[in-house]
Amino acid sequence: MAQGRGGSRNNLIVPQANAALQQLKFEAAQELGVTIPQDGYYGNYTSRETGSLGGYITKRLVQLAEQQLSGRSNL
Repeated sequence: MAQGRGGSRNNLIVPQANAALQQLKFEAAQELGVTIPQDGYYGNYTSRETGSLGGYITKRLVQLAEQQLSGRSNL
């Protein structure tokens, strides 16, 4: 399978953001009732579970970016 532009698509542009993104993922999973696997393997999850988690995280990231662009930093 071909990989785009030099490898894994999961490399962070700002590696220092990793902890904040992990926290966001944990909060989103809690709100949606999805348990994050301890070993990081999502193969036993349905597409609906992982898709809803990814969609929710994307929605939150867009909200954060909009707030930052508008000058509002609080949630």
